[in-house]
Amino acid sequence: MGDAESLHSADELKRQKKIKLAIYITIFVVFQVIVITAMSLTVMKVKTPRFRLGNINVESFVSDSAAPSFDTKFTTQIKIKNSANWGSYKFNAANITFQHQGATLAVIDIAKGKAGWLSTIKRNAEVSLNSSVITGSNFGTELSSGVLTLNSVGRLNGKVAIMFIMKKKKAANMNCTIAFDVAAKTLKSLECK
Repeated sequence: MGDAESLHSADELKRQKKIKLAIYITIFVVFQVIVITAMSLTVMKVKTPRFRLGNINVESFVSDSAAPSFDTKFTTQIKIKNSANWGSYKFNAANITFQHQGATLAVIDIAKGKAGWLSTIKRNAEVSLNSSVITGSNFGTELSSGVLTLNSVGRLNGKVAIMFIMKKKKAANMNCTIAFDVAAKTLKSLECK
């Protein structure tokens, strides 16, 4: 009966080892599911990059409220902020349109490029605007009020590449409102949405 008892205890040992192995495998699988879920909710989530105008430095500003007209020249930074993504953002060539109440005053081009992961690209641009295309009676009133309001709009199309595996198309939109102080010939405010 000693052999039968030792055989029974050997079978019991094998059964316990198999149970331990199954427990370890289950713990490993649960851990992997938790890690994959956490990665997909944070790192793998693709957010739309931000596309904005930065600092505006007015070089010249000439206006005449009697014959309603203005002529201005300024430098600005175009910012493409990809700080929310764990992958690079490659974008196509695009343009920014400067408008006054829907009338296009100028269009500047943006060359295609790449914003690295968790970074911001800043490109300098020189803009010249004048009122030659503006028509309407309220333009003179706006200049007389002392504040000239312009808009800049643009759309940047591209792809965010996460960990060289996943690519997701994302389009960043710019909609900025620029207000110039006519009397002081300076920038009053810049708000981007």
